[in-house]
Amino acid sequence: MDPAAAESWREILGPQAAELGLLTAFLVLALVSFFRKSVPLKYATMAASVGYLGFVKSRLVSVVDIFGLLSRDLPIFKYNVAWYVLSVFTIASTVLWGRLYCGRICAFGSMTQIMDAVIPEKIRFDVPVALERRAAWIKYGLLGAVIVYFLATRDLLIYRFVEPFWMFSLFGTPVMWAGLGALLLATVFVRNLYCRFLCPVGALLGLISNLTVFKIKRWSECNTCKICEKTCEWGAIRGPLIVKTECVRCDDCERLYLDQQKCPHWIILRRKSEKLFVSS
Repeated sequence: MDPAAAESWREILGPQAAELGLLTAFLVLALVSFFRKSVPLKYATMAASVGYLGFVKSRLVSVVDIFGLLSRDLPIFKYNVAWYVLSVFTIASTVLWGRLYCGRICAFGSMTQIMDAVIPEKIRFDVPVALERRAAWIKYGLLGAVIVYFLATRDLLIYRFVEPFWMFSLFGTPVMWAGLGALLLATVFVRNLYCRFLCPVGALLGLISNLTVFKIKRWSECNTCKICEKTCEWGAIRGPLIVKTECVRCDDCERLYLDQQKCPHWIILRRKSEKLFVSS
């Protein structure tokens, strides 16, 4: 290896070392919280996302990245390693487990989920199932519309009208801030409104999630039990079916079906075991 070339790479990556270290630590935290199904760790991850990826770095996967991919105008790798790490992680984790990015890594999604945890349940409006299923298609329409618009005009600034992510850079016009205020106010009453119905990035990751390798387990009792379906805040459970395009791997149903005191699967097994014990 040419020593001069090696030194050159050290000089390039040196200033990025701290950023790469923090991003790696954050992604490790996200994975640990996911695999351990820990509620405290999940909220710690979301708080870190809002603080670090949101307000400190203002780094979210955006339709602008989709535009860059379509126009073959991506950041230069050696000067933007962290961008590539986050992008590759987002795509790879979606293929492996589904919309993990949406569930705990996206700073805006994390912020609205933290809002959801502190806002009183009594003021929430539950979207009727039939309407929710239709409204979920809006984000796919927005994704298609902004892609067509960009290909026709090459106007990157369209992102301001379909994404609120600019808020983390604290830059926006009075009209943009007013729109953001209206969106957040609506989110008070309809949980995770933007993520569920309006996010073009969520739509793209939803499409990619059709390739998901490791799926959520289901018991035979899930064919008739509605506990997880009623608990799901994302409208991603329809009877025994997990709708991969809508599921953000929030862990709620996974914790429920592992709960031996609440899940009918375990209750039925326990009763059968008790009957066998009595009969013997």
